Amino acid sequence: MSDSDGKKTLGLRGAPSRPGNVKQSFSHGRTKNVVVETKRKRVIVPKPGGQKPTGPGAGPVGDPSRRPAGITDSEMDRRLKAVQAAKAREVEEAAAREAEEKARAEDRERRRAEIEAKEREDREREESLKAKAEEEERAKRAAEAAAQQAAAPSVSEPTQSRPTPNKALPSATPRKTERDREETNKKNRQDDDSRRSGKLTVNQALRGGEGGRQRSMAQMKRKQDRARAKAMGGSVEREKIIRDVQLPPAIVVSELAARMAEKTGAVVKALMNSGLMVTQNETIDADTAELIIEEFGHKVVRVSDADVEDVIKIEVDDEGDLQNRPPVITIMGHVDHGKTSLLDAIRNAKVVAGEAGGITQHIGAYQVTTDGGQVLSFLDTPGHAAFTSMRSRGAQVTDIVVLVVAADDAVMPQTIEAIAHAKAAKVPMIVAINKIDKPAADPDRVRAALLQHEVIVEKMSGDVQDVEVSAVTGQGLDELLEAIALQAEILELKANPDRAAVGAVIEAQLDVGRGPVATVLVQNGTLRQGDIFVVGEQYGKVRALIDDQGNRVKEAGPSVPVEVLGLNGTPEAGDVLNVTSTEAQAREIAEYRANAAKDKRAAAGAATTLEQLMANAKADENVSELPILVKADVQGSAEAIVQAMEKIGNDEVRVRVLHSGVGAITETDVGLAEASGAPIMGFNVRANASARNTANQKGVEIRYYSVIYDLVDDVKAAASGLLSNEIKENFIGYANIKEVFKVTGVGKVAGCLVTEGVARRSAGVRLLRDNVVIHEGTLKTLKRFKDEVPEVQSGQECGMAFENYEDIRPGDVIEIFTREEVERSL
Repeated sequence: MSDSDGKKTLGLRGAPSRPGNVKQSFSHGRTKNVVVETKRKRVIVPKPGGQKPTGPGAGPVGDPSRRPAGITDSEMDRRLKAVQAAKAREVEEAAAREAEEKARAEDRERRRAEIEAKEREDREREESLKAKAEEEERAKRAAEAAAQQAAAPSVSEPTQSRPTPNKALPSATPRKTERDREETNKKNRQDDDSRRSGKLTVNQALRGGEGGRQRSMAQMKRKQDRARAKAMGGSVEREKIIRDVQLPPAIVVSELAARMAEKTGAVVKALMNSGLMVTQNETIDADTAELIIEEFGHKVVRVSDADVEDVIKIEVDDEGDLQNRPPVITIMGHVDHGKTSLLDAIRNAKVVAGEAGGITQHIGAYQVTTDGGQVLSFLDTPGHAAFTSMRSRGAQVTDIVVLVVAADDAVMPQTIEAIAHAKAAKVPMIVAINKIDKPAADPDRVRAALLQHEVIVEKMSGDVQDVEVSAVTGQGLDELLEAIALQAEILELKANPDRAAVGAVIEAQLDVGRGPVATVLVQNGTLRQGDIFVVGEQYGKVRALIDDQGNRVKEAGPSVPVEVLGLNGTPEAGDVLNVTSTEAQAREIAEYRANAAKDKRAAAGAATTLEQLMANAKADENVSELPILVKADVQGSAEAIVQAMEKIGNDEVRVRVLHSGVGAITETDVGLAEASGAPIMGFNVRANASARNTANQKGVEIRYYSVIYDLVDDVKAAASGLLSNEIKENFIGYANIKEVFKVTGVGKVAGCLVTEGVARRSAGVRLLRDNVVIHEGTLKTLKRFKDEVPEVQSGQECGMAFENYEDIRPGDVIEIFTREEVERSL
């Protein structure tokens, strides 16, 4: 073959000539070369395993005929260097892989040695425990054998003294005694074998050997006493056990027999002997049951339904068990005085950004750690209705009250209300004068205004701490925290974390995905996940605990606010949470409280006498009612709205809340609203699709609110529409009658002089005689000279004639007035 240059090349016989194929290897001296055919030309590349040619003209810079065609010297050097670098890199990678494999082998050996050492330690520990258990078992068996040997003579003595009943068969007793001796020896051998074995086998368990159930010492003593009494020929009588039987107001016969530990048939027989034909499943009253209990010789302990709450014991903690707990601080004050903004500045958070209109609608519970390391628990309340509810239910959760007053404002109604709540709760107060950074701020005016409500701050020589703060600039926040820490140190707040938890519900809501959720502030003890509790009329088991940051926790100690999941219903704000031992106890207490509350509500709304019934009916006739339905997102807001609705109204009109609940508006609510003709007020909740369609079809009005004050104002306006308009009279003038004339076709006409104001034709008039009203009506005519005029000014004369009245005399006084209707509001 020959290439395009005419040079002869060596090719492989029978192999196709394709670009990139190796044709044949040949040598120049001792250097092996490879012929590679490319698309355009052939290249002779030195084979990696060969040696470089030597001598003049050899190598990459030698004679061009002795090296690959078309390759320059620099290109040849570069290729050789690349081959050498690749070889060096392969050597390095091989060394790295070998080192890595060696390290892995050492690691595996080390792990294997650790596992073997751990297994060896476990085996040694198990063997030591097993040897100890066997030693204790042998000691126990030796003690039991000694006790049986000591008790054997006392049983055998009366048996040997018994007379032989049958003297005709003297040989029967020795044979029986020998057989018994053999059985005893065999049993002793078995006991020795089982004692030596040290393990309970199936055969030993089946024949009741040492590994089976053993008699107690008291049972063995009773058996010996019965055998001794029987051997002496006496009768064995069972000792009567007198029991204290708890007797509720009504009890089932079978339950009564169980509490007395008597047979049910015997109790039924006793009742039949008393004249009562009852079965074991029927209920009898407490008096009858008391007679039966006394007949059987037991003692009666009367109990009531309220005794179910006795399981919730009021524990008195020892002084040694008490530990310091964080103080609970409640932020109170008037609307828009900066309560939540101040708390946000302390927490370095932005809670107010999530509230509608910048107003707090829910009770928030937060825990803050100061720069000094002290933990503080804060409560942020939307008004004070829920605060009052907590106190009325006995949930005194607040240790310190921080009264927030705006420095550019004065003492407002809710500020006065907060002062009253703090005094009623008998908790110390700290005054925080907020918005001190505003130009119109005047803290001295606030201090002076507080004097009117018996709040004397320290700068006024009082004992109430006051701090000037600014939630915007952060001024005075450190001083406020120091004041709180000082007050908490004076109070010496302590609690016992090592006991069953007791807490108060700060807020409760019905979450769509999580069910009923209650915000609980633990007051004493520790609430743990899995605890069974009762809170108000609800009960449950702690499924999860979530702190104020949204993190799940396993337990919550004193003064720690947490969200509790796992309730069967939504409790009310202020309900006390108590941990019980069993779920049955919690359910029983919750059912009792629910029934008691139901009876109380029924009794409060019922008329007990005929006079009360008639008085209520008469009052209802004179009072107009505005029925409404309230649905809110949380229980605290619903309760606050209901309490606000109860305050709206007077003797003529009132607001009646037909139903209040927590959760979305449903078709049931729409049906109730349609039947009663009431609107539905939704606070931070919405109606589902089916409820909206039903409301549109039936014409039920649904209003949505996110601020409590807007809802209250709208209800007030609606209730004001039920009030009748007020008639207001405006006196516009007086006229004295000088003379009376009789005019044909008109009747008597009074010639008058207008002394005050103005006399109008369309106004109403009264006729006064000796300052006594003798007639009230309207004018038939008002003339000035001979012309009919609409009005006559003061100082002018005119003629007046009354409609359907003519008993007028000279000297009478005519009073002129107008009437207007004024809309009333609550």
